[in-house]
Amino acid sequence: MDLLTNLSTGFAVAFTIENLLYAFGGAVLGTLIGVLPGLGPVATIAMLLPSVYALDATPALIMLAGIYYGAQYGGSTTAILINVPGESSSVVTAIDGYQMARQGRAGSALAAAGLGSFFAGCVGTIVIAAFAPPLTELAFKFGPAEYFSLMVLGLIGAVVLASGSLLKAISMIILGLLLGQVNTDVISGTPRFSFDIPELTDGINFVAIAMGVFGFGEIIANLGQPAESREVFTKNVKGLWPTKEDFRMAAPAVLRGTALGSILGVLPGGGALLSSFASYTMEKKLAGASGRFGKGDIRGVAGPESANNAGAQTSFIPMLTLGIPPNAVMALMVGAMTIKGIQPGPQVMSSNPDLFWGLIASMWIGNLMLIILNLPLIGIWIKLLTVPYRFLFPAIMCFCCIGLYTLNNNAFDVYMGAGFAVVGYIFYKLGCEPAPLLLGFILGPMMEENLRRALLLSRGDWSTFMTRPLSAGLLIAAALMVVIVLLPSVKKKREEAFQEE
Repeated sequence: MDLLTNLSTGFAVAFTIENLLYAFGGAVLGTLIGVLPGLGPVATIAMLLPSVYALDATPALIMLAGIYYGAQYGGSTTAILINVPGESSSVVTAIDGYQMARQGRAGSALAAAGLGSFFAGCVGTIVIAAFAPPLTELAFKFGPAEYFSLMVLGLIGAVVLASGSLLKAISMIILGLLLGQVNTDVISGTPRFSFDIPELTDGINFVAIAMGVFGFGEIIANLGQPAESREVFTKNVKGLWPTKEDFRMAAPAVLRGTALGSILGVLPGGGALLSSFASYTMEKKLAGASGRFGKGDIRGVAGPESANNAGAQTSFIPMLTLGIPPNAVMALMVGAMTIKGIQPGPQVMSSNPDLFWGLIASMWIGNLMLIILNLPLIGIWIKLLTVPYRFLFPAIMCFCCIGLYTLNNNAFDVYMGAGFAVVGYIFYKLGCEPAPLLLGFILGPMMEENLRRALLLSRGDWSTFMTRPLSAGLLIAAALMVVIVLLPSVKKKREEAFQEE
């Protein structure tokens, strides 16, 4: 009964004209920055933080939240159409979504991503409303040792996820971990591997790597082909809506992705990112030899997109109830709450019920706005693909460079993107998948921080990772995954599944 009373309070707040306008504005802006390569929600929310001073707390947070989950919708568009994942959680969507676009099924991929996102967003909102108090108890059980073990499991999963050679996949992850070490040491404050370059003291920017390796690298690979065989996959778009077979395959993947994202999103440490990778891994394992993962399987779009949207929604739980930001966007949201004099934490639910429940209700309204906005726009996004490649690639390059420059208003990020473009082209020629590299790069610093924190708390005792039941369970699961993948029969089946048709 309390839940219904709280939700009625939330909808009463969310349905005011002012809050509806800010929810709509946030959703539209989020979609736009998701569609434009490189302009992510972190940079946009950071730029809009000064506007928070002029707004009341509730409309300000409703707008910022709309930008965040709107970008999850828009981010899939560029990943599917031009293979540029501007958001880390869209990396795996690009793998099969882009292949579907090449086969003339861009409309099906975009519709599956949009519908999956809407369903997951609605479920994620219900999860926040119904399970916020008990789910915070789950988050409390995760200490540094558990986070480290969870990330080890995620990296092992990325090896299973990658097609082709296991050795290449492991090499990509190790390279990603090494690139993640270019930053300032969190404990001593000493710059590492920065070579006295000031811009590297904060680490290499994720967007520079993602754009360079995926976007620029793909363009260079296409320009390296003869004009007649160059990538122009846009002349044979078959339809703007998934077929019955697509719906049949995608529906279970959406349900699984939503469930997985709702759980992983609660854990501080990049819920949307871990959710999308975990969902892709799970779908690939469940499909087995029958799947066409890496070649345009709709489950590889529907599952991760549902997972990252559910994860994005439930990542509000630790921010609102514990005051712990699980990702950079939530850190900015905490900053916005602090600006308005609200202390994030367990007291928000009791001391600011209108803000707490109004924000939750606005998420459901925002998701409805996004699906109404995005499905009719599929035709417009498809029109982008009818542009001849000789006009399309300079426009992509231009948007990418603008996006990279606006990250820090510094040309250094553009040069970094150009450098990783060469790296991406080398990966393309060597047949290496860059997705595990990005996962290693993102998880590396978080793994190191939690490893060192766990060892500090245990006074250097490494057995802490096995004496804590939850941590031990995650490490055992990771070890079993390695053993299973290395079994000769499984290895043979894996090679057959990834064999080029």
